[in-house]
Amino acid sequence: MMTKLPMLLLGAALLPAATPSAWEMTSYQDFLKARFSGLALTRDGQVTLAPTLDTLFAGEAAVWSIASAPDGAVYLGTGHKGRLIRVDQTGQSSVVFTAGEAEIFAVTVDAAGRVYAATSPSGKIYRLENGGAAATEYFNPNAKYVWALSVGKDGALYAGTGDEGKIFRITGAGQGEVYYETGQAHVTALALDREGRLLAGSEPNGLVYRVTAKDKAFVLHDAALPEIRTIIAAPDGAIYVAAMGGSVGKQAGAPAAAGGAQVTSTVTATTATTVTVSEEGGAAAAQGGIEKPKAPSGASSQPAAAAAPAAAAVVEYAGVEKSAVYRINLDNTVDKLWTSKEENVYDIALGAGGALLIGADNQGRVYELDAAHKARLVADTRESEVLRLRASPAGALVATGTQGKLMRLGTAAAATGELESTVHDTTAIARWGKLAWKASSCNGCGLEFRTRTGNSARPDRTWSDWSEPVREGAGSAVASPNARYVQWRAEFKGGAGGSSPALDWVRLAYLPQNSGPAFKSITVSAQTSSAGSRPTGAPATAASASPTYSITITDTGETGASSATGTAVQPLVRASVEQLVVSWLSEDADNDKLIYSVYFRGEQQKEWKLLRASMAETLHMVDAEAFADGRYWFRVTASDRLSNPAPHAREDEIVSAPILIDRTPPVVTTGASSRGGGTWWEGRVEVKDAASPLRACEYSIDGGPWTPLAPVDGVIDSLAESFLIRIDNLAAGE
Repeated sequence: MMTKLPMLLLGAALLPAATPSAWEMTSYQDFLKARFSGLALTRDGQVTLAPTLDTLFAGEAAVWSIASAPDGAVYLGTGHKGRLIRVDQTGQSSVVFTAGEAEIFAVTVDAAGRVYAATSPSGKIYRLENGGAAATEYFNPNAKYVWALSVGKDGALYAGTGDEGKIFRITGAGQGEVYYETGQAHVTALALDREGRLLAGSEPNGLVYRVTAKDKAFVLHDAALPEIRTIIAAPDGAIYVAAMGGSVGKQAGAPAAAGGAQVTSTVTATTATTVTVSEEGGAAAAQGGIEKPKAPSGASSQPAAAAAPAAAAVVEYAGVEKSAVYRINLDNTVDKLWTSKEENVYDIALGAGGALLIGADNQGRVYELDAAHKARLVADTRESEVLRLRASPAGALVATGTQGKLMRLGTAAAATGELESTVHDTTAIARWGKLAWKASSCNGCGLEFRTRTGNSARPDRTWSDWSEPVREGAGSAVASPNARYVQWRAEFKGGAGGSSPALDWVRLAYLPQNSGPAFKSITVSAQTSSAGSRPTGAPATAASASPTYSITITDTGETGASSATGTAVQPLVRASVEQLVVSWLSEDADNDKLIYSVYFRGEQQKEWKLLRASMAETLHMVDAEAFADGRYWFRVTASDRLSNPAPHAREDEIVSAPILIDRTPPVVTTGASSRGGGTWWEGRVEVKDAASPLRACEYSIDGGPWTPLAPVDGVIDSLAESFLIRIDNLAAGE
């Protein structure tokens, strides 16, 4: 005896239904969306413990500029109170100067230890000697902004200004002249190359100049981005340039922001922009991504009392290159080393071993670009932006905006770190499977995962608490409650000798709840066609027919548009061949394959009778002659069982409005009649119908026009009615 065995088809993603799914983070771009604390991310997508990040100073609104002094102290130009901060080698900080202006955008120190601080707006340059014991106004360029300072090899001080884009050369207190006019709105960056020649960057055309003498310059590079943010000259003669502002465009018809714009922060989330246009042709306000009026991108909001006249708003566009880092080689060729459509680069610095550090605005991150131009995330300050970077023997200095902090990026790895994933939307309530990951271990290292879930898009107090640690990398069931949204957190612990676990990928399995089918509407139509016009078995849509009426029932239970009579229950028009056409609309959020069954029942019946089962079509036709006179309801059921295991398959149904089928004509009988003098006639007519209320009664004389009659009781609304016909002025004859 042979035993038949069921055949099983196994495979991933064969069914579009609520089958097991997995949320994976495996690449650099995947992990880059997460939140890092004490962790680094390699370009190959591996997460490890990052160098330590220690806070040296905090307390101002923003740290705009950094300069190192020969004695090891660091000077910070801050906003929005115009304070110059000195931080000594022990980490002690003090306010050494408070300017009359709101912002100190540029600070530099000469070989003798004298400190120069440039203020804005109404830009002035101050000099401090003896560590800030004495501060005097050194030079007034009569410019609105002073963005950059640099001390030349000959001891002259150079200042880049706006909003007329001039470079000043200052040789003594009150002694200075315009060294070069760029024709740009702002000179945003200054530096000296290996030969001591002045380098300058501009805005809004993103030009990099080499200025070799008064009024003599050569454009080294014309960047595709509007603002040159930073210029650094390397010992080997190469020049590194950071440029930004590519995602920001001025609204049509707006004046240039640089000319009279209020100084505002550039830190703005990248959002898509939608512009609607009215019928009159005017553009409505852009929705999302609108920044405040701005001067060059590095400035921040100043106090209201010092605000300049506001310029037009600018709009930030998603998917456009926002910033880039270039290298200008000795032969003036240019290489693009790094670019981003998501982050603004505010500063760059040469770190240990020639690596290039990049400070950006996405959670205040610091990247390291190696010799192969591969970027590695080395620090996430969790601030809104990293505004300035400076190399230091003890570790790179990192200055942030919004919170106004100065941090030091150490050389040793942190002892612990934390990686918090983005929130994942499963689109429906999900059952959780296992959380698995791959990581290399080390002596004394530790790596634990926790999860939390909720039904709001952003984690709030309605979410579950973080779960107990999940330690098995091969996979352990997620203990958090079933929900639509999920998030995981990885906790790193360093091992002996500064070693670190290295996380390669994370995978969380889940099964979304099957959404099931949903009906939108059902329509029952009567259509007539000539006998024999449709071959047996042909689709109903092939019939040459014209609907005489239809009734649509929506998923709300309301009756839709019907025939001109406007009634929900209507008799079918009689014809030689009649069909009832039942059609419906349905949908399935999971895009499952649906099958349908069609039923009917009469008015006095309780059980549904099957017309057709397990059909894929959304229309069924049946001859009207198959039904006796009376009221009928039609029901359609939908199932997604072809795409889901039996325990998870779901159904939906919809029932039509009652349909009246009346194929038997009314019976007309005449009653008593009378005639008077040959000039009038009067007669009584009784009319009855077995199935439906009468609607009209008319009479005609000798083939003439039809004349409607009113019933004896005044309203035609019953199965039986009496009518009285009276004809006056009757002509002679039959």
